[in-house]
Amino acid sequence: YMRPGREILREAGGIHRFMHWNGPVLTDSGGFQVFSLSTLNKITRDGVEFKSHIDGSRHFFTPELAVGIQNDIGADVIMAFDECIAYPSERVYAAQSIERTTEWAVRCMRAHQRPEEQALFGIVQGGIYSDLRIKSARDLVQLDLPGYAIGGLSVGEPAEEMTAVLDVTVPCLPAEKPRYLMGVGSPDYLIEGTLRGIDMFDCVLPTRIGRNGTVMTSAGRLIVRDAACARDFRPLDPECDCYVCKNYTRAYIRHLFKAGEILGLRLAAWHNLAFLQNLMSKVREAIRSDRLMDFKIEFFTRYYG
Repeated sequence: YMRPGREILREAGGIHRFMHWNGPVLTDSGGFQVFSLSTLNKITRDGVEFKSHIDGSRHFFTPELAVGIQNDIGADVIMAFDECIAYPSERVYAAQSIERTTEWAVRCMRAHQRPEEQALFGIVQGGIYSDLRIKSARDLVQLDLPGYAIGGLSVGEPAEEMTAVLDVTVPCLPAEKPRYLMGVGSPDYLIEGTLRGIDMFDCVLPTRIGRNGTVMTSAGRLIVRDAACARDFRPLDPECDCYVCKNYTRAYIRHLFKAGEILGLRLAAWHNLAFLQNLMSKVREAIRSDRLMDFKIEFFTRYYG
């Protein structure tokens, strides 16, 4: 919306052509971005007024605008405009926010111009309140959307509260449609979420920690910037067959970080993405073999020690 702008993406023929990417693309509606800019926004029933962190300009986002922008972007999966509340939040406010989120989902459905090409998912909210999560899920299911997301988690709540929310929310969502856990990407919660019936995840974690010199390996996290890697000529993960592990050593990647070379950031992020893709491939195989719980125990023992 701000950079490069919806007009440019429309002129380019959509995000796939713009990025030269033939795979699936999912875009968020802006609800989480509103949450992340909470000191710069004002929320009303009609939408959200916010101040750009880029140039200070003021904008008013409505559900109709959010879905229209996503129609122009051309992603395969687009998200209904929602309100992601902070942790902790008062119950009264959480109850108001789920009503707003459902109303906004209805408005997004009505404004959606490309339903045959783009799947519009609704987003379950409700904070840590089980009854509100259940109500939000049931209200959205009544809309018969192509898929459903669980939002508003991994925003500072303890792990046990996230688990409790998943335990009450996922059973309310139809098993025959995709169930998507937003903003969660650590290996433990990829597995825990899958055990509870989650099909999709997204998170900045693998690239963010990669850019800061931390990589995921079969034996746990490795800080490749550490001095211990200076003369370590092994791959990041000897058990990984990604391009990075086949071609580069810990010592070289550490050197890149120390020299301020952007290639180091790219290689670490690349490996982390490959690691999680490989992990989920193993999770799918464990499901097919009916041994997901055994796989969880084996993985956790090695990764977390």
